[in-house]
Amino acid sequence: MAFLPQLRIPATYMRGGTSKGVFFRLQDLPEAAQVPGPARDALLMRVIGSPDPYGKQTDGMGGATSSTSKCVIIAPASVPDHDVDYLYGQVSIDSAFVDWSGNCGNLSTAVGPFAIANGFVPAARIPRDGTVAVRVWQANIGKTIIVHVPVRDGQVQETGDFELDGVTFPAAEIVLEFIDPSDDEGEGGSMFPTGNLVDELDVPGVGTFRATLITAGIPTVFVEAAALGYDGTELQPAINEDKAALVRLEAIRVAAALRMGLIRTPEEAATRQHTPKVAFVAPARDYVASSGKHIAAADIDLNVRALSMGKLHHAMMGTASVAIATAAAVPGTLVNLAAGGGQREAVRFGHPSGTLRVGAAVARVDGQWTVTKAVMSRSARVLMEGAVRVPGDTF
Repeated sequence: MAFLPQLRIPATYMRGGTSKGVFFRLQDLPEAAQVPGPARDALLMRVIGSPDPYGKQTDGMGGATSSTSKCVIIAPASVPDHDVDYLYGQVSIDSAFVDWSGNCGNLSTAVGPFAIANGFVPAARIPRDGTVAVRVWQANIGKTIIVHVPVRDGQVQETGDFELDGVTFPAAEIVLEFIDPSDDEGEGGSMFPTGNLVDELDVPGVGTFRATLITAGIPTVFVEAAALGYDGTELQPAINEDKAALVRLEAIRVAAALRMGLIRTPEEAATRQHTPKVAFVAPARDYVASSGKHIAAADIDLNVRALSMGKLHHAMMGTASVAIATAAAVPGTLVNLAAGGGQREAVRFGHPSGTLRVGAAVARVDGQWTVTKAVMSRSARVLMEGAVRVPGDTF
């Protein structure tokens, strides 16, 4: 039997926020993978090391978590007044599946530096020292993200003293603006697909829960921690080592997906693992983060825990942070009530790795809530650059 040599594909391995992913320029991909379809999916799965029945992704670039099983494709902008198109693929770890249904807010941070370093931003716009506003078209969801990237000596500044809970070392601060981040195509209009700030969500075999269903940043269902028997200070082992809890939370996700109109049958949820997200909220309470850091209730507005790809996230997804900021700004949502209610332009919430401050600008227009912008700070840096190798018979 003849075996083909490995393909060598230019790539960059980057950290963005609390995630890591393999970044490609569209033009560098093999021709068959430059368009959506089975060849592209097969390539990205092989790069990451999926599907892996062992759940380790040892034979690939993935890190065996939802935060590190990711790929990004960057191309020249297809939309006027933007610098790049950014396409994100969430690669399943143990099944042959790439989910293209949503964005990764954390890796959005790295798109700006990548775009500058790879010549997508005109040199005339890059100061010797200052900040470059990279306008990104998020192609998965059709939204604009502005990534404010610091520059020193004409190059992207990666090192700095900005600390992000969930990331071990400090780096340069990058500010993200998610413009008009809600999806207003739901039957209820605006960013609440049911038209309600709080719904009664019936979950077959589990129970009925009060829930806030929102599509800002990424489709998300918020439920009250207390209704699940939690206090909102849980760390990963408390959830991820409890198989019954994971089954119950997945049932809530499926019920929410149906109620939000994201899927038509429960079976479709298996092909849409990335969205919606499930998060549970609780009033501020002291706890010890996964790093051993003590988080005081007085220093946060509320606690939030969220699941990604069926497991409790080690920190907080960037897109879910947008949903948190937006829901917190709308009086009467479960997120807003957990934070103490009232008008809010920003909140600081506790997550398993520490805290994060996020803000959102919302308004009530024609009787419906809309969000114009959500803002947060993250950091990013190149971990390795060169080429990835995949077997020549991958696709």
